[in-house]
Amino acid sequence: MNRENEKLARVIEVRKNYFLLDLDDKEVLAKLKGSFYEAEADAQPVVGDYVYVIYNPQGDSLITEVKERTSFLQRPDQSKTGVMQYMVANADYTFIVTSLNEDYSYNRIARYASVALQGGTTPVVILSKSDLCNNVGRYIREVESISDRIRVHAISAIYGIGIDELKEYFVSGKTICLLGSSGAGKSTLINCIAGEEIMKTSEIRESDSEGRHTTTHRQLIKLKNGVSVIDTPGMREIGMAEVSEGIDDTFADIRELESQCRFSDCRHDTEPGCAVKAAIESGELTRERLMLYKNLGAENIKNHAKKKEISKWAKAYKKYGMVR
Repeated sequence: MNRENEKLARVIEVRKNYFLLDLDDKEVLAKLKGSFYEAEADAQPVVGDYVYVIYNPQGDSLITEVKERTSFLQRPDQSKTGVMQYMVANADYTFIVTSLNEDYSYNRIARYASVALQGGTTPVVILSKSDLCNNVGRYIREVESISDRIRVHAISAIYGIGIDELKEYFVSGKTICLLGSSGAGKSTLINCIAGEEIMKTSEIRESDSEGRHTTTHRQLIKLKNGVSVIDTPGMREIGMAEVSEGIDDTFADIRELESQCRFSDCRHDTEPGCAVKAAIESGELTRERLMLYKNLGAENIKNHAKKKEISKWAKAYKKYGMVR
């Protein structure tokens, strides 16, 4: 394809009718080429995408195509409708930031990890505010038990504890996506790494240890060392849909046990020769972990079915709706 008049840019922010791009280290506003409106929703540019653009120094530039993605994070919108929300593209690492207070949730971390693995990024769990916890080692071991694909670090950005461990990720040309609840310490972490206040932070409510939303939309920020950071709005919940491979990767130990069951359709209930039940009885596997695996899998199937149904009706409306 002839791209003589096109330049390669990166999406740093998605606005209502425009896209804010980083083009040769300057910010440019662009609109979409008309053909995008006929394409599937996941073909639309998202923050982190590299796009080909016809640059217009006098006005709006024009996005003509999205370059092939190396990773793509998505989740069900509100976990109720089955409609997918496409979040971030081309992240190398997904930092799952959770503070060691009331914000900590084993269940939520497993969900984030499944989404990250499904999307093709490396999940890195950052246990922030370690200075407020008396038993950090217990939480590290607990998170490590979620999956052997997860990396875990306990830090305190305020006191600089554990920050040196993160230097391996902050390499020029790499992109890090931040996921976590409001007040988990995402902005404080990046400010600490950058050595300057580039991201706004907010105070934590003492009543419930939660923070106010400091990020209201996804945005890509390029640090002076060449690392790109994509911040996302705080999410206290994240649903499962179209993440079968991510769940399998997160619970690879259970998948391996399932392959050893006598029956291929074993439900790990009353069937004889169940390797999963044997692992629970021997202490190799906990009932809580098995239940989490089952629940996430069931939710994934349910939301996937919803999405297919909605997609079918949307296509039918698009085809016939304007004819009536």
